[in-house]
Amino acid sequence: MDWTWYLFRFDGRINRALLWQALLIVALLAGLLEIAGQVIGIVGGTRSTLKLGIELDFDFGLDDLFKLVDPRASHSRASTDLATAILKTSGMALFFWIYLATAVKRLHDRNRSGWWISPFFFIPGLFNQFSDLLPKSSWMLSLNLAAALLWLWGLFEMFCRSGTSGHNRFGPDPLLEIDDSAASPAPPAKSWDQSREIEIVPPSASPPGGMHVKRGA
Repeated sequence: MDWTWYLFRFDGRINRALLWQALLIVALLAGLLEIAGQVIGIVGGTRSTLKLGIELDFDFGLDDLFKLVDPRASHSRASTDLATAILKTSGMALFFWIYLATAVKRLHDRNRSGWWISPFFFIPGLFNQFSDLLPKSSWMLSLNLAAALLWLWGLFEMFCRSGTSGHNRFGPDPLLEIDDSAASPAPPAKSWDQSREIEIVPPSASPPGGMHVKRGA
């Protein structure tokens, strides 16, 4: 498999198993970055213990992404030490790109445009970040419910539903490609060429019968 295409490009289709695999890859990378950040904190004297753990997040750990556009979160970012901030920002950029690349290809597998990532991911995320700024009223419950339903719809659409069968406008069926590679026929066995194995020679140069089998052929 072309891992560069799989994790970083937006063309083509992937099945749901590869999206789950990308989720596990990001979880492992996030765990490693978390350990690296804790080690930096121990060396710098800002923490004294090391905590190990891996979390599965269907948003690929990108909840903090929406804090970047929230001025209220600037104070917490300013209080973070430089090394941890650089590590966290680099990891978030990497995870965001992997999420977009794999999610868009999964939407292609469902025969949907990549722009569907907006109602499935960006709109619920932005609403959750800024919902506390909206006025408290009776229609807030409806907005909360709509945002939650959009997120659940996207979760079900990308992680649970099978792709469209056969070729669609975004490319061939990834499952058919896997089946074709698994069912590729073995090379045919070499047939015995009787004319090459047996030759007729003059009687004077051969045993009686004028026929013999070539040795070592």
